[in-house]
Amino acid sequence: MARGQTAKVMDAVRAHIEGRSLAPGARLPSVRAEARASGVSVSTVVEAYERLVAEGLIRSRPGSGFYVSASAAPLMLKAVAPRWDRAIDPFWISRQSLEAAPGTSMPGCGWLPAEWMFEGGLRRALRKVARGNAVELADYGSPLGLEPLRALLARRLLALSIPAATDRIMLTESGTQAIDLVCRLLIEPGDAVLVDDPCYFNFHALLRAHRARIVGVPYGPDGPDTKAMETIIAQERPRLYITNSAIHNPTGATLSPATAHKVLSLADKARMTIVEDDIFGDFEQEPATRLAALDGLDRVICIGSFSKSVSASVRCGYVAARPDWLDGLIDMKIATSFGGGRMAAALLYETLSDGAYRRHMEEVRRKLGRAMDRTIARLERLGFTAELRPRAGMFVWCRLPQGADAGHVAAQCLGDGVVLAPGNAFSLTGAASQFMRFNVAQCGDDSIFASLERALR
Repeated sequence: MARGQTAKVMDAVRAHIEGRSLAPGARLPSVRAEARASGVSVSTVVEAYERLVAEGLIRSRPGSGFYVSASAAPLMLKAVAPRWDRAIDPFWISRQSLEAAPGTSMPGCGWLPAEWMFEGGLRRALRKVARGNAVELADYGSPLGLEPLRALLARRLLALSIPAATDRIMLTESGTQAIDLVCRLLIEPGDAVLVDDPCYFNFHALLRAHRARIVGVPYGPDGPDTKAMETIIAQERPRLYITNSAIHNPTGATLSPATAHKVLSLADKARMTIVEDDIFGDFEQEPATRLAALDGLDRVICIGSFSKSVSASVRCGYVAARPDWLDGLIDMKIATSFGGGRMAAALLYETLSDGAYRRHMEEVRRKLGRAMDRTIARLERLGFTAELRPRAGMFVWCRLPQGADAGHVAAQCLGDGVVLAPGNAFSLTGAASQFMRFNVAQCGDDSIFASLERALR
């Protein structure tokens, strides 16, 4: 028993050091204080501390106490995250999807099947780039990125009433890198950042890597709960709010104009910056309200990529922001990745310039509409309830039958080779244990529904 208590104290100290809540050189609680806090004997703490000294993790100063060793331990994201059950651990779910063997069913993943992507257009683009200037194949890109692609993106954004001139757009390696650069520029460790609850779970992981204080805002069919947001802003004084507008991940909801105006009013009053992730914009049937359009790219930063519609292998995203912020983002990009992926940008430009891309996405939207109807109907027969019928996109957010726990169902189905996305992977507060996100484009296999039926018995 004593040996187990010693290990418990050691694990707690390691977690604090790995999570950087105990920095190099920081003094540990006294032996007596730690014993009281941990509910163990003083001798147990003494043994734990001595073992940590032997490991080189801490050091003793006679007459002064115990201190964290001078060299910093690597930042372990799991050490600063909640202790998830494996079935709802976002990192675990991502790994299962990314490392899945051929034939694995992945209704919980966040992308289209490979055969739904713009393969023909990408092959044409590859041939064209391969025949082009050697610079495109071998040289660094400029800090802002390939000008013709930025001009094309500016026209696309202008069609959404977002006033992003070519020189207000910077290319990035991905949408995730765009958010990472914004966080590097605008927040410091300990700053509060708002996210939707539920939201895309990698937002949580990225913000933890930046040592931000993450605060969830309840999200509904029309967008965030603005009354709750107003209260939270007054209490937490957040620097950023990160959200989707066009098609929300994971709920499939669409931001209403009234909610958008209220969010912008709250942000302006609180001097809070908004990062609007528009990665699913090309899946819309009709353009939804964009915060960046209403704001004119003053307090809103627009980001996006084409990994969901063109290719996840062509790593190229963008960020559109006001000039003073863009200048700082360029410096951050140079510091962290130097030049951009010139060949990826050239490929994306040729792909988006292909007139067949528009027709391809029209067909994808039709296929998604049919898959949405079919998947919702099959889930309803098993007792699931869609919280809303999304206007577009690949996601449907469903409530499980009464009494069923999404984490338990996901764990059961994983044994059948079915990777699911239970609700609490997306919820900062753990309030979504009765929900699950389904990707309707990945739900064509009958074995998925057979596995769900077995897990619900």
